[in-house]
Amino acid sequence: MDKDLVIDVSTTEVDIALLKNGRLIELNREENAERKFSVGDIYLGKVKKIMPALNAAFVDIGDNKDAFVHYLDLGLNYKALDYFVKQINPNRPLKDFYSSIKIDQILEKEGRIESVLTVGQPIMVQIVKEPISTKGSRLTSEISIAGRNMVLLPFADKVSISAKITSKEEKKRLEHLVYSILPKNYGVIVRTAAEGKKAAVLDAELKVLINKWEEIWPKLLKRKVPMLLSVENSRTTTMLRDLLNDSFANIFINDEHVYEDVRKYISLISPEQEKIVKLYKGHEPIFDHFDIVRQIKGSFGKVVPMRQGAYIVIEHTEAMHVIDVNSGIRVRSGIEHDQHALDVNMMAAEEISRQLRLRDMGGIIIIDFIDMDSTEHKNQLFKHMQELMQADRAKHNILPLTKFGLMQITRQRVRPATEVKTTEKCPSCNGTGEVSSTILVDEKMERELAFYVKEKNVRKFLLRVNPIIGAYVTKGIFNSIVKKWCRKYNISIKVENVSEFAFLQIEWRDEDGNVIS
Repeated sequence: MDKDLVIDVSTTEVDIALLKNGRLIELNREENAERKFSVGDIYLGKVKKIMPALNAAFVDIGDNKDAFVHYLDLGLNYKALDYFVKQINPNRPLKDFYSSIKIDQILEKEGRIESVLTVGQPIMVQIVKEPISTKGSRLTSEISIAGRNMVLLPFADKVSISAKITSKEEKKRLEHLVYSILPKNYGVIVRTAAEGKKAAVLDAELKVLINKWEEIWPKLLKRKVPMLLSVENSRTTTMLRDLLNDSFANIFINDEHVYEDVRKYISLISPEQEKIVKLYKGHEPIFDHFDIVRQIKGSFGKVVPMRQGAYIVIEHTEAMHVIDVNSGIRVRSGIEHDQHALDVNMMAAEEISRQLRLRDMGGIIIIDFIDMDSTEHKNQLFKHMQELMQADRAKHNILPLTKFGLMQITRQRVRPATEVKTTEKCPSCNGTGEVSSTILVDEKMERELAFYVKEKNVRKFLLRVNPIIGAYVTKGIFNSIVKKWCRKYNISIKVENVSEFAFLQIEWRDEDGNVIS
């Protein structure tokens, strides 16, 4: 399946949309203004408070909410890192000092936080979870610097190979290769993308990652706390680093500066794909050109429509996300209830797996599927959801359906869920109420029309609408929305404008003038 990345650069933010065969599956937003505390950023923080009951500590990294680090997140080699942070000074060669540090003093797994940290001491930390709601960032002292083919681990001495590389010969080759080029006191996690890569490629990337780590050292000499030491790549380059493969067909960007940055980055990590980066020069907004705005409006509402009248309802709470599956007006005669429920549930599972990625929903997700009596159908739905979620990069766990038809999913939450407002002020009530976005009005009308044609067998319609909507659906002599409906369903529609109607008020009548419900 071909994937396209569409990047919309404005003065205040960068919106990144990932499309698969033209369908939106991921949306990321990166603000150009003041940088927030992001996953992967490395800080020199100060221990603010020790919490023995939690075996954890609160750390000041400059945010208005103190960050949190648990004892188990300090890492086995924390003592070596702590010694490096405290003893680094400009009077000795930094590279020699780093390589001379012994990393044989392993932190005890059953130890206590108060025996390792003290209030006021400096500590090097990395953000693993962004601030969410009232909670501050979640931290770790197991520093890692990610690249395209490998992840560098300072103060480690092991090489780990991705479990997704199945060939034993390839695993051995990569392990021997990396060990032969790895300097002292460094460890590496070899990523799946490294499979088949030559030594020169891996050696060049390793040098880049080590250089990024060494750029932190001069900042440590300043002893300024709290202090940002290193930033993770932008969302754009992070997505490219983690996702870029042969399935990418195009990367469209509407800003020349960002276009050059992305082109140079891809020329480093995957030179053969540099040609897929393209500068968009169209007159209409780039997201409108690729039909992304309509997809955003249709995908981020509380109610998400699916095919044939079925829909899901998504509710967000502090503790969890709740998703309800409804068959709506979708009725298929001649099919027993359990098979009908399975059909709707299987279709809903596809949309839900997409929504989890699209909104980056994390934590606990409870899905209320339509009840099914058949154990075989329940197992079929469970396996289907597992297969759909394999493409999700976030760590997750899926439990089988309970006897009440509920499916429980836990999904890694590293940043707040993406929310896009899909309502707008109603001009007919002076902004006192809100209605569904106008960009979806024709889709809503067509769903109703299709139901009346197929289920109620109505062939002639009188459509009564507000004059603004009337002008919208009749614009164009031969290619108006109404004409397309007539040809598609082999029916006739007469449009009547009613000035007293609210902006999005719609009324369908039959040829006798009776309102169709």
